[in-house]
Amino acid sequence: MHELPGWLKHATVWLLLAVGVFLGVQAWQHEAQRTQIAVMGGVVEIRRGADGHYRWPGEVAGQAVDFLVDTGATGTAIPTALARQLGLPVVGRVRSSTAGGLVEADVVVGDVGLHGGLRAERLRMTALPDLHAPLLGMDVLGTLRWQQQQGVLRFEMPGAPR
Repeated sequence: MHELPGWLKHATVWLLLAVGVFLGVQAWQHEAQRTQIAVMGGVVEIRRGADGHYRWPGEVAGQAVDFLVDTGATGTAIPTALARQLGLPVVGRVRSSTAGGLVEADVVVGDVGLHGGLRAERLRMTALPDLHAPLLGMDVLGTLRWQQQQGVLRFEMPGAPR
């Protein structure tokens, strides 16, 4: 057997190093984008993600989702595709004002649970066709005491000691 040329050995080592650095950077970016959430005695704290958004993990009709916290949204909204996948009942239609303009959307009903124990049973949600992630609106957020300070949203759950 003959040995591999020296240049091929060097190229292989450099290629492996480059792949290692690439994978390390990808893992670091993924971790930085993950929202950090802490639950302590009836208080939920959510750290802003690297993209500037707050995400609150939860579920819709038993399926895990990450809600984008949207204090500018009147109501909670989910993607139409998710509403259909979950088989949520349609209870009406509405014209909804979105960042992309006015759209026709279904109104669906489903149970919502949020990490930290908050639940909204039979919540009316707008199912928007071009929405990429569920939005948690003021219909839910308005039931809580909350404040935002230095990149942290702090929510006091109903019944939590003050």
